[in-house]
Amino acid sequence: MTDRLKVAVFKMTGCAGCQMEFLRLEEELPYVLEIADIPYFVMAKRENLKGAYDVSFVEGSISTPRELEELKDLRERSKIVVAFGDCACHGCVPSILNWVPPGVAGKIVYDNFEAIHSKKESYQKICPLDEFVPVDIHLRGCPPHKNMILEALRSIALGAKPFLRHHPVCVECKLRENVCILTFEKRPCMGPVTVAGCGAICPTANRECEGCYGPMSDANASSLAQQFLKIGLARGDITRKFRKYAGITQAFAGEAGEQ
Repeated sequence: MTDRLKVAVFKMTGCAGCQMEFLRLEEELPYVLEIADIPYFVMAKRENLKGAYDVSFVEGSISTPRELEELKDLRERSKIVVAFGDCACHGCVPSILNWVPPGVAGKIVYDNFEAIHSKKESYQKICPLDEFVPVDIHLRGCPPHKNMILEALRSIALGAKPFLRHHPVCVECKLRENVCILTFEKRPCMGPVTVAGCGAICPTANRECEGCYGPMSDANASSLAQQFLKIGLARGDITRKFRKYAGITQAFAGEAGEQ
């Protein structure tokens, strides 16, 4: 196939877990290589070629001036930019620092915070990609399921819009015939306001959904927060739940509190 997609994978501020999920496309790799060439993927390749790309998967949020410049340059060289994972889509766990004074967090983690070029005077927020550049596709999740990566690649190759879910995790729970953790067990599950795509992996393992895929369409965060209060969760714990993965989104901002 001579007209394969030129696909690049980049990392900003993140844990590299989304790139690891890309590498889990093991059985699907022959199909992927039929439709895509991967000239740039530092985590997976020794030789990486910079240039123009058809698709750029960008993992991580933006937390430094260097990352911002790299992102803007990458946007100019890419036909399609994919916000790859929850850090790139919503800020995710790194965005919790938006509620913490820079000096406080820095002194806890680093011996010399002066050497760190993020969270300083001119760069106070950790932000998702679309705060700075147009994003064509949002692959949500921490990390996105590998099937979502495959769906994005397949759709782009066909010139179609990828099928990405907008309904809540609760729908997947029902399909898997799980007992509702929130209603019947009175445990603080984020499923009612979290977008599907994970297959309800946590509730199926008898764990509350933590909300790592971010808000579903028309999420009613205030209503869920009231339910959490009724089952005995403290207000501070509720705030932290909404702040953890997507607190800077408009859908969760009311419960996550002012930054």
